[in-house]
Amino acid sequence: MDQRDLHIQELTTLKTIAETLNEYNDLNAMLHVVLEKLLELTGLAAGWLFLVDERGTYEFAAGSRLPPGLSYNDAQPMRCGDCWCLNRYKDGRLKNAVNIMNCKRIENAERYAWGDTCGITHHATVPLRSGNRRFGLLNVASPGKIRFEETELELLQSIALQIGSAIERMRLYAAEQRRAALFAKLGEYGSALGAATAQEEDRAELFKHALSLVGRLFDWPYAALFEPIGGELVVRAVYAEGQTMIPQLQTPMDDIDWFEDNSIHRETASIRREEAEKLAVWLERHGLMPRAAKAAAAPVTCPGRGSSGILLIGYDTEDDRYRTDAEAIESLAGHIGLTFERIRLERNRREIARMEERNRLARDLHDSVSQTLFSLAMMSKGTSSLLSTGKDDLLSESLQDMQTLSQSALKEMRELIMQLRPAGLEAGLATGLKQYGERLKLNVQTKVNGVMELPREVEEALWRIGQEALNNASKHSGTSDVDVILILRREEAILRVIDHGIGITNKRLAELKRHSIGLSSMRERAESLGGRLTLQTAYRKGTTIEAAIPLAVSD
Repeated sequence: MDQRDLHIQELTTLKTIAETLNEYNDLNAMLHVVLEKLLELTGLAAGWLFLVDERGTYEFAAGSRLPPGLSYNDAQPMRCGDCWCLNRYKDGRLKNAVNIMNCKRIENAERYAWGDTCGITHHATVPLRSGNRRFGLLNVASPGKIRFEETELELLQSIALQIGSAIERMRLYAAEQRRAALFAKLGEYGSALGAATAQEEDRAELFKHALSLVGRLFDWPYAALFEPIGGELVVRAVYAEGQTMIPQLQTPMDDIDWFEDNSIHRETASIRREEAEKLAVWLERHGLMPRAAKAAAAPVTCPGRGSSGILLIGYDTEDDRYRTDAEAIESLAGHIGLTFERIRLERNRREIARMEERNRLARDLHDSVSQTLFSLAMMSKGTSSLLSTGKDDLLSESLQDMQTLSQSALKEMRELIMQLRPAGLEAGLATGLKQYGERLKLNVQTKVNGVMELPREVEEALWRIGQEALNNASKHSGTSDVDVILILRREEAILRVIDHGIGITNKRLAELKRHSIGLSSMRERAESLGGRLTLQTAYRKGTTIEAAIPLAVSD
């Protein structure tokens, strides 16, 4: 065969191999078919492929036309032990296609009489790679062939590059599919975690919920959450073998010498794989997790607050999914951090709201009940002095004033008690507000549009807003006629309190918006749940207060 024909044959071989590689998206199927096609095109007798991971662990990935000595017992000679070509590949000396003078696997087949080697004594070996990424080895052989020519090795190297590029393409494709699936699960995780945290107050249970959801929604076999507290590293929750536990385990940070440079507190978006795997080994040593083949970890972070913990993910296989999953794990850890920060802020907001409520009630007690009782005490002293004067008319008038003041104080006290304890909601929000208004001597007409059970926090917020609006109507509207309208929609709840009184002048309204504690309190209650409060009024045309609070819509 002249040089031109040889070149045409090489080009045809490369074209056919490329077409074969492009037909498949499944790695195992592709490797078997392309190996068979390679032997068919080159006339070689046997071939096999090893895939090697970054740790040097190899896998017999495909074999075609292997002699009985190598295919013995489901190709057991190819699945265990080392050989010259793999050792040279692992230590970095095997960079191009080469002739192998001795094959330990063939020698073992002859030594242990595993079967006929069909005259194969030597093979060529070619590294599989794409760019700087290495994937393993391609080996080919024929009976009696102890040396491959340079042109043959060049062709084999070109084919190996094609196979390496196809492996990289398939792994990138699989990685993108997995990444997309993980991020889709992240959305579901966020919704489920938000629902769980809305119902759970205990912090230990919140950690357990967060990790149980990881086990339920993702395919990671092991997971753990850690929190550094002072000088201790505390294991908050562990998911393993389908169960989530809250272990009582902590250790001084100084004892964890494998976290160099205090890296547990770092605010970067990654933790080295070596650190993650040592953390998994530490858990395994304490009986909290089976031995993980690989592990990945990310700091649980919140913007502005740095790292507040660690999320560890463990794998039970040696594949490199942890590379693909790294971005999703970091996002998941960040999501957990944001959720716990939101819970912390919400608790702080509630505490501040409680303090403001106490302060407001203290002011109300001072401005109303306290002053009324003080006046009552002074009047009682004056009345006692009238007992010896015989001025019955003055005495009777004083007693009447004392009775009026005591009734006023009692009314104010009852109103404050009602604000402290939302009683009356058992019969429903509208009915409760009607009964509350009637105790204020108001004529309340109610109208309810829609039937729905409101979340507790929404119902209580509307109850408090309605109370304040009815109090304002009782004190300032100049009328006893009030309408309470409750509109329940799938996406929001709306409460309107309408009085038909004297209304508010523009000047007075501007002052109220700046200084009214009651109006500010109503607005804050609505806005704390993502809602809005509006006030519409005109002098001598009445006042309408409307609170609209959105409701979580479940599919």
